[in-house]
Amino acid sequence: MTMNTPDILCIGSVLWDVIGRSPASLRLGSDVPGRITRLPGGVALNIAMTLRRFGLTPALLSAVGRDAEGDELAARCVQLGLITETLYRSDDLPTDVYMAIEGANGLIAAIADAHSLEAAGDKILRPLSDGRLGSAEAPYSGIIALDGNLTLSLLAQIAASPLFAAADLRVASASPGKAERLLPLLTHPGATLYVNLEEAGLLAKEPFATAPEAAEGLLARGASRVLVTNGGKTCAEGTQGLAVITATPPQVMVTRVTGAGDTFMAAHIVATRSHAPRQEALDRAITTAAHYVSGDIGT
Repeated sequence: MTMNTPDILCIGSVLWDVIGRSPASLRLGSDVPGRITRLPGGVALNIAMTLRRFGLTPALLSAVGRDAEGDELAARCVQLGLITETLYRSDDLPTDVYMAIEGANGLIAAIADAHSLEAAGDKILRPLSDGRLGSAEAPYSGIIALDGNLTLSLLAQIAASPLFAAADLRVASASPGKAERLLPLLTHPGATLYVNLEEAGLLAKEPFATAPEAAEGLLARGASRVLVTNGGKTCAEGTQGLAVITATPPQVMVTRVTGAGDTFMAAHIVATRSHAPRQEALDRAITTAAHYVSGDIGT
């Protein structure tokens, strides 16, 4: 099988996002009019789609079922210009789905059904060992965007694997509920962690008041590089041996929140890939994410 050469690998959840949005502020038990959309999503795919808009060609490493939903999703990915030959297509695992409710007061609740990704385990990593993208003797040496939706055991396997020893690993926390899964990668010398303030506190096992404090705290625990966001407040980037830097997002009207962190991460990857200085890369990432939540960047 011939395959285009990817600029970057995106490993993790590739699924359908079902998002219900209402312009009203919601509380427990709210029953309101709004819009329900079904779009390609998942952390790895959100990052890949954003990278594609910036002109890169990502390859997807994930589990997608051979059901109708999976066939439709894979076809959409091809239409988007993503490399799908690297997907693990399972006959007996259904395609995963994420469901969220958003109101004027932000994300109200979400359920991520990523059971097939978890069940597939290290089968999704086969292209890194079978010669298509690399092998233990000649590991992949480019940028890999890694999604925290993977199981703790698989993330621990990745942290110790020679297949990832030469990679520039960019690690996204999937959600606060899964933040502690990233612990095996916290001290990986090639890893950059992208977390929000709450996730940083869970990783460090202590709460932080601000993003700069959180970046300092994670560096003190052995992280090589971290980026900590805090909604519309100041974000921070910390690199081992250098001073923590900050940026404040522009004030915008928030029209959506699902996917904002993935957009931030993708924009930062693009900036650093083009060797932008640290401050410029952080500024570009936070501005791009602000434009995304305001609706100025299309899905």
